[in-house]
Amino acid sequence: MPGQKSTFMKERCIIFKKFVLLLFVTVPACTAYGQTNPQYPEEKEAVIKEVEENLFSGIPAEKNPVKWTLRERMKHYHVNGVSIAVIKDFKIDWVRGYGWADSAGQRPVTPATLFQAASISKSLNAVGVLKLVQEGKLGLYSDINKYLKSWKFPYDSLSDGKEITVANLLSHTAGLTVHGFPGYEKDSVLPGLVQILNGEKPANTGAVRSVTAPSLGYHYSGGGTTISQLVAEDVSGQPYDLFMQKNVLKPLGMTASFFTQPPPADKQNLLATGYNRNGKEIKGKYHIYPAAAAAGLWTTPSDLARYIIETQLSLEGKSRKVLSPEMTVLRLTPYKNPSAALGVFIINKNGTKYFQHQGANAGFASMYIGGFEDGTGAVVIINSSDASLLDEIINSIARVYQWKNFPVAASKKEGIDL
Repeated sequence: MPGQKSTFMKERCIIFKKFVLLLFVTVPACTAYGQTNPQYPEEKEAVIKEVEENLFSGIPAEKNPVKWTLRERMKHYHVNGVSIAVIKDFKIDWVRGYGWADSAGQRPVTPATLFQAASISKSLNAVGVLKLVQEGKLGLYSDINKYLKSWKFPYDSLSDGKEITVANLLSHTAGLTVHGFPGYEKDSVLPGLVQILNGEKPANTGAVRSVTAPSLGYHYSGGGTTISQLVAEDVSGQPYDLFMQKNVLKPLGMTASFFTQPPPADKQNLLATGYNRNGKEIKGKYHIYPAAAAAGLWTTPSDLARYIIETQLSLEGKSRKVLSPEMTVLRLTPYKNPSAALGVFIINKNGTKYFQHQGANAGFASMYIGGFEDGTGAVVIINSSDASLLDEIINSIARVYQWKNFPVAASKKEGIDL
């Protein structure tokens, strides 16, 4: 009957509209959750797959070493999440996240997931401190007590009457104590910088003091970096996190990153959870680091890649977003040590140079590498206390991208500290 047919068609139309509406509402939500990574052209995806499927642990004794996939090695090392950015020709070539930012909440790692960069914070700190030098507000080779206002370094007989300079602090040649910081659980009372430097409660590390006279040699000291944090605050007249946001992170385009401790409330849904070597969640999900210059940066591989690229372009005299090319050259020049420059370590293999730094906090490990000459580099961050996977991923990237004279497992062979 015509009336029945008309009614049937109307019902089908209503059902179809409801289906389309449901599809419109649900698909974007599924897409936002399911597609955690950008998709690239087929040729680029093939390169990414080659990186993912050719991990190896070091220089092989034979021509055909045992290789693993990234997924296999994540499982082997109990790593929940990995985030990678690769640089080619002074540009970010690709970024990708793997696994879980938070396994209990089934929250995947995406390029926007924020990780603790740990000691990589020292590289960005050096950029900020050297900007003050560049502006004539700070002397690189002058006594630090000339610029410290809220606290003075207590020289004693071990310093042998020699002055500690900002260059000493940034290059780990100040002869100071406190290698690194364990951080503080979320419910802990946080110490101020002066309490940390004096080793006073509630600080959980000893006082930052001399173990040798300055400039005698390399002695890694997160404590020395923390003094430079106080120098930056006293000279700029700003809280450290605000000084770094305005003068370093924002100009570099690192808009997702921050030094604020504890992390801002509006960033909580982006923070990765840290895990120990057995894959067990860190109590409270992560630690807090008031010694922010030494270990407090929250960031993404994409943001760190922007820092690397700017360093490379500045080194070539093509950019000066924060530091001049001359200051960048100085920052990458080893100071009283063959590999330790100002906030960064230098690898020189058969005349091919790379700048790099690693990091290790409770539940997190990180590594970046940038070439001096050809605009190559990579950043890898994981939410695990076991850093073993970092070298394997970097090795695979270096091999696939044919980095010139890149030393496999360079960080271990060159004796670089975290």
